[in-house]
Amino acid sequence: MTLKEAIDNNNLEKVRELLLMNPALIEEPIHGVWPPFLAASSGNLPVLRYIVEYSRASMNMTDEKNRDILYYGVQSGNAELVEYLVEKVGMDPLHGDIELVTPFDLAVKSGFIKIKEYLEKYCGAPYEDFFRNPVLTGMHPDPSIVCVGEDFYMVNSSFVFFPCIPISHSKDLVNWKTVGYAITNAEWAGLDALEGGRGYWAPDISYFEGRYYITATYRLNDTGTVYRKQMITSSRYPEGPYEKPVFLDEDGIDPSIFTDTDHRRYMILNRGARAFEISTDGKQQLSEAKLLYYGHQKRAPEGSHLLYKDGWYYLFQAEGGTGEGHRISVARARELFGNYIPCPYNPVLQQADEKSVIQCCGHGKPVQAPDGEWYIVYLCSRKWEGKYGFLGRETMLNKLTWTADGWPLINDGRGPGILQRKPMTSPGSTPVKDMHQGVFQGFYMEEDWWTVRSIEKDAIKRISEMIRIKGSRKDLDSKYARNLLLRRQTSFHFSFQSTIQLQEMEAGQYYGLTCYYDENTYLVYGIRMGDGGPALCLWEHILNKTCFIRCLDLTNVLGVEQTKVTLCIETHGLERKFFVNGIKGKQEFAVLPDVYYLCDEGISCGKRFTGAMAGCFVYQGEGRDMSGEFTEILYSNL
Repeated sequence: MTLKEAIDNNNLEKVRELLLMNPALIEEPIHGVWPPFLAASSGNLPVLRYIVEYSRASMNMTDEKNRDILYYGVQSGNAELVEYLVEKVGMDPLHGDIELVTPFDLAVKSGFIKIKEYLEKYCGAPYEDFFRNPVLTGMHPDPSIVCVGEDFYMVNSSFVFFPCIPISHSKDLVNWKTVGYAITNAEWAGLDALEGGRGYWAPDISYFEGRYYITATYRLNDTGTVYRKQMITSSRYPEGPYEKPVFLDEDGIDPSIFTDTDHRRYMILNRGARAFEISTDGKQQLSEAKLLYYGHQKRAPEGSHLLYKDGWYYLFQAEGGTGEGHRISVARARELFGNYIPCPYNPVLQQADEKSVIQCCGHGKPVQAPDGEWYIVYLCSRKWEGKYGFLGRETMLNKLTWTADGWPLINDGRGPGILQRKPMTSPGSTPVKDMHQGVFQGFYMEEDWWTVRSIEKDAIKRISEMIRIKGSRKDLDSKYARNLLLRRQTSFHFSFQSTIQLQEMEAGQYYGLTCYYDENTYLVYGIRMGDGGPALCLWEHILNKTCFIRCLDLTNVLGVEQTKVTLCIETHGLERKFFVNGIKGKQEFAVLPDVYYLCDEGISCGKRFTGAMAGCFVYQGEGRDMSGEFTEILYSNL
């Protein structure tokens, strides 16, 4: 009898005999499945107990989906076995696999009521009272948060995208809505000549004496002698409008503003954490920067935030670089410019699970909710196949608690939490003026749309259900391309489509859909005027090379009577499929199996810290003026 047969037959004596004769059997996969997993899925608790307590099986094993033994125990439907794995073996019911599915999720989806009830009791709340990270998906890096009254406001980096620095509002820390931007005047933004990945980095939002303050690093190109400045703007209203920004000539990145107990105000920025006093309105630097503390890990210390609590100045820092070594460390001092002592639990946040889809966690800021509980927002990166971060850096939320000796712990020291209990905050809503109005010269967009760099006057207009986009004089490979209407990719699986009115064109002009990262890497799917007339075309641009994948005469696709065309892009991981509704209905036009270049990791070129986008673009070049008309623009996660 084989070990598998003994497990399948619940034959404990035979399992014991086989493992005594050959202990290594427990470490040899059976048809790709570890024997302990087979024992857990069988539901036989005595057999599982013997394997756990007497064999040399490791309880750290995971399968190709990053599922551990608890997933297999849940699949057995045996609540007693699940309880044993959770309470005696120490398996985490909130651990997430590569699709962010937890054992708790699996129990609910499988309809195992007794297991669900046990896990609800163990986790302290009904399943419906949990939320799933990230709370802001797609490109939402470098979060900073403030609580005013019963309202939370958060800002994220925007780089060269316009409007600059989105401001989100929430009542419960889980559900967020963009309500404004820090810079909505294109003349104030200063983005026109900046390379992709530059612009506004790592903003911070704070509140002082009736005004909201936003500061960020203004990152220039690597030309001249000044690479970085610190931008400050403020408003009476969290959603804006914000006043014309002021730029301080202090080098460094990731500024934040701290107001001391005596109401003197300071800006904190790297390297390490340096502080200098600023004026009450934040517009002037009043002292030289002094080093508070370099950092605990001492590699790339940045993203510093100060918190005063119970007689201590707590310094939260991001360290380890922006890759997989990213983390959050804490130090504290009795005086602002005193000697900072590192936390004995450092790093207070780091992803230790190399197989987790959630990686590169760091750059966090704590916040206290109205009920007195503490939380922290921080960035993470989800990577397709562990390599490709198409979604950019996203925003996570975890509970923060304080130890008896006054140190912060994030998610009880277990690392980034995926399925988490909802904060006990107010579910109500406070009316907030929606600054989407006027962002694109007077029309309202229901989604979070951006352009790259500044927008030309009256270049994007909404006319009833139609969006009209003025053609750009420069193509997408130029820093001077304009009027590109984009939105974030928020899932590894999505579709993006639009119905486009056919236009008269000159040679070389085009309009259509794009999947865009920056001026160095993108693809275009649309109608292009070639030497033989208009054609439906797909092409890629990677660094300095443009490659046409397929072009087909438009009359062969649509016939001669059509006045519009519907184009669709469907994405599954690295693969993108392109469809057109033509004379034969919806047809597949082309397939790109590997769009590796639409993420930070795909190409080494410049500052690649953003995320993949999808949107609409019109190129007119130096030819006659033209516009593209788009209706039924639809982005859907699949």
